[in-house]
Amino acid sequence: MRKRYAVPLGLIGTGAAGLGYASLIERNWFRLRRFEVPVLAPGTPSVKVLHISDTHLTPGRRRMLSWLRSLHRLEPDLVINTGDTISHPDAIGPFLDALGPLLELPGAFVYGSNDLYSPVFKNPTRYLWRTSQADYAKRRRVPDLPYRELGSSLAAAGWLDLNNRIGRLKVGELDVEFGGIDDSHINRDRYDRIAGPVDPRADVHLGVMHSPEPRNLDRFAADGYDLLLAGHTHGGQVCMPLYGALVTNCGIDRPRVKGLHRHDDAWLHVSAGLGTSPTAPVRFCCPPEASLLTLVPRT
Repeated sequence: MRKRYAVPLGLIGTGAAGLGYASLIERNWFRLRRFEVPVLAPGTPSVKVLHISDTHLTPGRRRMLSWLRSLHRLEPDLVINTGDTISHPDAIGPFLDALGPLLELPGAFVYGSNDLYSPVFKNPTRYLWRTSQADYAKRRRVPDLPYRELGSSLAAAGWLDLNNRIGRLKVGELDVEFGGIDDSHINRDRYDRIAGPVDPRADVHLGVMHSPEPRNLDRFAADGYDLLLAGHTHGGQVCMPLYGALVTNCGIDRPRVKGLHRHDDAWLHVSAGLGTSPTAPVRFCCPPEASLLTLVPRT
């Protein structure tokens, strides 16, 4: 009888241990990733861009908030937030408090779907054969989270609202041109509103979006943007050793689910993000992250 139950009990124990690790340890194991991106003209001084994404903040995420508060010590020149910032109506105040001195720096942002719509439980295995985009198309019509309040608070601090907009900022000694779109995952992207070649008088051109859909990446690259910034994928959230992400939850290919890569003539950075949906609070072989991108001269 002992042998009969040994294997199933062992599997149950292993599964419970893995779930505990993924939900209690790795989910709170925040990391900073660093990249150099050669997009500046020779002789141009480098600038540091802090890219944060997908905090999915709810009240009580004290470890995340504490880690966010520490990021100002990196002394970035520019902060980019690629959306899915909140997952609860009471999360805006704690998020702004955690940014602290970062709000005094030049910054820009776009929305993600979970800035508008509160999380609902979904069978996580569905992501293996489909994205979550259809869930919004069929069931979610009216936003129930205060995304406009989030946006107005960031804009009041001087950050650019890049939801289907073009903007310009002075960052250090650089003249930076931005183009951004709202979340394509819920069909709020309107690239036609920002379409057209970048201004060659700017020192560098950044394209900002939440979900890295190839159809938009193609257009950003064709218009001459140097660096494209996105989030949404959570880096796959659950990854397998020696294989990587199981899914991307959008049109991007698995090898580019996170990190720095090329897309045509542009660089693409996809953040694996800092949080998870409150209904699926696990990460496995994919720690939460923010990234510090140092823009350096081309060689």
